[in-house]
Amino acid sequence: MTTLLTGISVGMGALVVLLLALLVVRWRSDTRTDERVAEVVASLNDRMDELGRELAGALERAEEEGRRSRIFGELAGSIDLDEVLSRALEAAGALEGADAALVMLPDTQGGKPLVATLGLSVEEAEQHAIAGPPDGRLARSITMSYTYPQLERQEESGNGEIIHAGLAVPLPGEAQTLGYLTVFTRTQGHQYSDDDIRQLETLALRAGPAIENARRFREARQLADLDALTGLHNRRYFHEALARECARAHRYERKLALIVFDLDDFKDVNDRIGHLAGDAVLAEAAERVRDVVRTADTACRVGGDEFAVILPESSLEDADQLYRRILSAVSSRPLGQAGKLYLSAGVAELRPEDDPVSFFQRADDALYRAKEGGKGRVVSAKPRLGPA
Repeated sequence: MTTLLTGISVGMGALVVLLLALLVVRWRSDTRTDERVAEVVASLNDRMDELGRELAGALERAEEEGRRSRIFGELAGSIDLDEVLSRALEAAGALEGADAALVMLPDTQGGKPLVATLGLSVEEAEQHAIAGPPDGRLARSITMSYTYPQLERQEESGNGEIIHAGLAVPLPGEAQTLGYLTVFTRTQGHQYSDDDIRQLETLALRAGPAIENARRFREARQLADLDALTGLHNRRYFHEALARECARAHRYERKLALIVFDLDDFKDVNDRIGHLAGDAVLAEAAERVRDVVRTADTACRVGGDEFAVILPESSLEDADQLYRRILSAVSSRPLGQAGKLYLSAGVAELRPEDDPVSFFQRADDALYRAKEGGKGRVVSAKPRLGPA
């Protein structure tokens, strides 16, 4: 780029010198006509304009290259998956002719794929996600063209609101392809060139490793947040999530409820059937809990046979109803070698004076009152009295 700018500058300088020389020659010679000089000056003006356009284009390309280098550096400098995906989509959306971008990453465990979008609605993202060729082969690129029979008039089909074409390239991983990076245009008749493919490939080559590293970090973090025996969130995650939800509920004046419960007489169960069989009972109980909680709820094992469920946007009544569903799920049939077991629970609703510690303490105190009252029951927490 520096060489090009230097060449343009030298060319402009040479033209200026030539123009001065012509003016001097004209001054010395009366044989040349004004028309000839005017033609030469016009030609020089055209060339100067052309060089000016080349210089402006070179500066624009230099700025674009600098912006792209900055985005590539940011991609490699983050380990947060959402941030990496956002930057990759931003870079893809900045390519010429791109009105939207999409990344689809199939789940390695066969679950729901991860889809991130820029400039697409949820419905459009689901409709236009690219999974690759039907036979499973790896394609260098995939181009899509969409026609809409119901939009026959030019003004309707070119209104800039619907997708007309797309271009997808694979995101390379260390051992296999991670998924596809796709850009879309809402311009009717747009066709992607080989240069478009090369630019998107260059971005995918940089984004792929960054996405893979960030995804591994997220998966490792998720594993670190899970209790190995039950598969529920562990105690550390519970306290982090409770603090986060308390802060959000206070900030936006939203409701928040909490259930703390345990298995009645579980110590006797361990003494009777042994700790290994007791662990199997805990794992089965946790699975039944997971089956009845809402997707918005956070179920955790906070220690031993004690569990907790955080219920965002929920009242004391909601917590009581969930406890009864959990009780039915756990106690309706035998749990392994332990037979039928029952639950005691304390439920609490966040109050303005609560912090995460006092909120949990109120629910935990209610649990112990439930056990003292005969077990197999639920007790609501009392308001906190006096300073914390």
